[in-house]
Amino acid sequence: MQHVPDITVPALDVEKIRKDFPLLQEKVYGQPLVYLDNAATTQKPQVVLDTLIEYYTRINSNVHRGVHHLSQEATNAYENSRKIIASFINARKSEEVIFTKGTTDGINLIAYAFGRGEIKPGDVVLTSAMEHHSNIVPWQMMCEDRGAELKIIPMDEKGELLMDEFSALLTDKVKIIAVTYVSNSLGTVNPIRDIIAQAHARNIPVLLDAAQAVQHMPVDVQELDVDFLVFSGHKIYGPTGTGVLYGKEEWLDRLPPYQGGGDMIKTVTFAKTIYNVLPYKFEAGTPDISGAIALGTAVQYVQQIGVENIQAWEEQLVEYAVQQLQQIEGIRFIGNPKHRSGAVSFLVYDIHPYDLGELLDKQGIAIRTGHHCAEPVMDFFCIPGTVRASFAVYTTFEDIDRLVAGIKKAVSMLR
Repeated sequence: MQHVPDITVPALDVEKIRKDFPLLQEKVYGQPLVYLDNAATTQKPQVVLDTLIEYYTRINSNVHRGVHHLSQEATNAYENSRKIIASFINARKSEEVIFTKGTTDGINLIAYAFGRGEIKPGDVVLTSAMEHHSNIVPWQMMCEDRGAELKIIPMDEKGELLMDEFSALLTDKVKIIAVTYVSNSLGTVNPIRDIIAQAHARNIPVLLDAAQAVQHMPVDVQELDVDFLVFSGHKIYGPTGTGVLYGKEEWLDRLPPYQGGGDMIKTVTFAKTIYNVLPYKFEAGTPDISGAIALGTAVQYVQQIGVENIQAWEEQLVEYAVQQLQQIEGIRFIGNPKHRSGAVSFLVYDIHPYDLGELLDKQGIAIRTGHHCAEPVMDFFCIPGTVRASFAVYTTFEDIDRLVAGIKKAVSMLR
């Protein structure tokens, strides 16, 4: 086993944290589980699971509609979760926090509403060469519908955006920029403050995909001055099918609704419907009430540990992982950005990622293989996919040691 460096984050008791996550105690093929697929989804602490059970066993009722006790209890818990999340990202008002099904849902909401309200034929939407499909396809659909054009901010072989070319793309035709904070496939942390500053100098709003950021680093929407921000509950230790769209109040007031139905209306007649106030204007139908409440619990869990502590711990993990993986003969990192967070992508010799992933799985090591819903990234590097190891607050140096040993064993079998 490799030497484990001194832990420089005394506030983080990782062994104690690991005990909060029931699934980490499981075995796979008789081996203790090494879970390194956190960019796809994180495990859930017991307190989040307890919140889900408590909702359904103690206060199960619909929100915003009932005068009875259960409905009021459910509504209070649901709206309290909104306040917790608003505080976590430092939104100016809790009304600027919209509950969604996840990052994909939030991006689709803005692409539809912004397209319908703001985009005309010949307008341009900017996104980047390293985006997840969820931040490409909704914009393509909207551009096709509105007669607009989607243009791409290019990147280099390190997996970093070419900022000179970004600046050159900023013309009066650009109406919105949609870009990821952290690449899910490469781990690149993008120069978001520079992007937002340049965009705002031309009065162009920015949507930030923070699905791979909020669980790894402090995110302050007022400090960033970002116009829209989206993230998913299941990547920050919360339930699947939950997420958040943050939008500046003036933008959310200006944009038309995304869906019609219950809760997003104030009055309905067959002649005319008057839409509800924020945030309900964008929350049609019965939401995932238990999920939204449990997402608040997950965010509180992260706040108790301290997101700065998590960031410091995970930065050490990433650095250690890169150091140890470099010792594997035939390894090739895909993307080598100066600023990296949460994930490391690589290939070994000419071994197909799927084959390597299969043999690691048999050793109880869960990693992700394939194109990671970022096919344009794989096309750029002329590869079918990568092996991706991604980290969380409960990841240990021993997990990384087992990954390295597992890869060496798999390579010896495959070659």
